[in-house]
Amino acid sequence: MTRALRAGEEVAWHALSDGNRRRILALVRDEPRAVGEVATKLGMSQQIASHHLHVLRDAGLVSEHRDRQRHLFVVRADGLAAVRDFLADFWPAQLQSLKVAAEAAAKRKKRDA
Repeated sequence: MTRALRAGEEVAWHALSDGNRRRILALVRDEPRAVGEVATKLGMSQQIASHHLHVLRDAGLVSEHRDRQRHLFVVRADGLAAVRDFLADFWPAQLQSLKVAAEAAAKRKKRDA
């Protein structure tokens, strides 16, 4: 049985609904990056990159810290946990469907042999 999304999860899903934000997450997954670096690597203005990074930060998907004058962003794995947990609820049903289909195929194969 799946559960309804909580308010914080809704914000995370909204943030992930934008392709640019998913590209940014992939970019800041392994190391902190400044807004300008994100903008340059993804071919967008600093203003747009900054907007997307703040949406991701407000959703709890990235953290921000300062290094002198630079604002650095990196993925927050715990922020993605809510999304992962929601999706995990779907796997038991999918695995059960796969099991039923595999068993039916095995019965047909045995019957046809």
